[in-house]
Amino acid sequence: MMVLVIFWWLAAAILSIPAILWRGRYFLHMMQLEGYRPERYGRWMKRTSSNLWERWAAGLWGVWLLAGLVSWNATRQGVGWILLTLALSLLAWRGVRTPAKKPLVWTPRAKRLYACYLGANAVMWIASLALDGSWSLAVLALNPVAEPLWMMGAAACMAPLERRINSGFLRAAAEKLRRREDLIVVGITGSYGKTSTKFILGTLLAQKFNVLVTPDSYNTPMGVCRVINERLKPEHELFVVEMGARQPGDIRELADLVRPRIGILTAVGPSHLDTFGSVDAVAKTKYELIESLPGDGLGVMNMDNAYCRDLADQTRHVPIEGYGLETPGWRLAASDIRVSEGGTSFRLEDRQTGESVRCQTDLLGRHQVLNILGAATVARHLGLSMRQIAAGIRQLRPVPHRLQLIRSGGVYVIDDAFNANPAGTEVALEVLAGFSGRKVVITPGMVELGGEEDRYNRAFGRRMARVCDHVILVGPDRTRPIALGLREGGLAEDRITVVKSLEEATRLLQTLVRPGDVVLFENDLPDNYSR
Repeated sequence: MMVLVIFWWLAAAILSIPAILWRGRYFLHMMQLEGYRPERYGRWMKRTSSNLWERWAAGLWGVWLLAGLVSWNATRQGVGWILLTLALSLLAWRGVRTPAKKPLVWTPRAKRLYACYLGANAVMWIASLALDGSWSLAVLALNPVAEPLWMMGAAACMAPLERRINSGFLRAAAEKLRRREDLIVVGITGSYGKTSTKFILGTLLAQKFNVLVTPDSYNTPMGVCRVINERLKPEHELFVVEMGARQPGDIRELADLVRPRIGILTAVGPSHLDTFGSVDAVAKTKYELIESLPGDGLGVMNMDNAYCRDLADQTRHVPIEGYGLETPGWRLAASDIRVSEGGTSFRLEDRQTGESVRCQTDLLGRHQVLNILGAATVARHLGLSMRQIAAGIRQLRPVPHRLQLIRSGGVYVIDDAFNANPAGTEVALEVLAGFSGRKVVITPGMVELGGEEDRYNRAFGRRMARVCDHVILVGPDRTRPIALGLREGGLAEDRITVVKSLEEATRLLQTLVRPGDVVLFENDLPDNYSR
């Protein structure tokens, strides 16, 4: 009988290899999207429904195992385990066939983690051989159900090594910056507007200086560290750094690395509330940038934001320069703002010198004028003329997926798919309302708002109902609060469509729109938020 058990064990092991490899790759992808942080990966496990079939399989196999313990028959049990293992492998193969929005990147860290995960499985296989009879087969066949936990355990085991590797890169970046005492570092943070302001500032400063700007959303310590180590050159005079945060202390860690001389705080609002817990905690973390500035530096803050005003009032160690559209009295002011489908124009005035220039940009919306004011405040502080600033404003182009206007076959498409927050959705709907023609919104809603998520999404639905002619909601479960808000706002039921994926929404859109319509893509959740 032992020979027969070993035969079935080998057969089950061979058939389970695809499940281990394919599902492991999937869970590695989710871990990467969650920043390789086991605690965030754990939250993903709680909120996802992608593994329901695994729980069903575990229950079925448990019943099978109990039955086998009562009446052991090696052939019957072996065939059963083989069939169930094969079914699991087929389900795993089906799961990885879905195209990823942001594919897994096989970085050295990802490869190390995957190797550790495979090693954990190998240890489990060897250990199962020490068990008797059906228990050996049971452990082997049930193992794929535990694959999500294997990946979490592998990440926890690799954490000390990864910290050691990362510290080496961080030390190299910090040393490189210490040798560049002439380099002016500008840090930018905020709950929203920081990426747009970063690229605006980089374009303006390029009229006079050789500037390095952190690309895309490189706003974590390791992302910024990579930019410093690989891209910072001796000829660069200014370094503009975007600083992101998901938990308290994140901004301080970045500030300790780059030592900014100038800091821009674009806004404080409800973002990442699932990790911060409250807007007050967000404000305290964002303010870490201003706290890090030297006495001869400069803090630039959006005074239209109540949290920024309060933080500015408590700042004593560094000069503060404000900017805003609704709160006058600052050095730079924007007036005669005109927003159209072709872009935005306004008059920019320096109240200290009395100079003013007419500015034109392809960027859409009044909020972009606010972002420009913040960047222009820094530019004036660093010696740019009003003409240089106006020339830079003319060169501004929309950041991809952030209210980017695309004309396609007579239809206007506003791509605001990068992310969404309460303030950002208000701005997007304001821009959408400025267009003529029928208005369609495609959205999965907002995430990472903690216990306030349903309330904010419901309010988002009510605002959309006042602007839109048709709304396509992506994700039946997650968008229920939005649908409720749309109905409360008075949008007819036949104008609300719920689909399962962005691909399905796009196919529906092709049958819905006609020339002259405008479509807003508001947010596009990554794969770890698919529901």
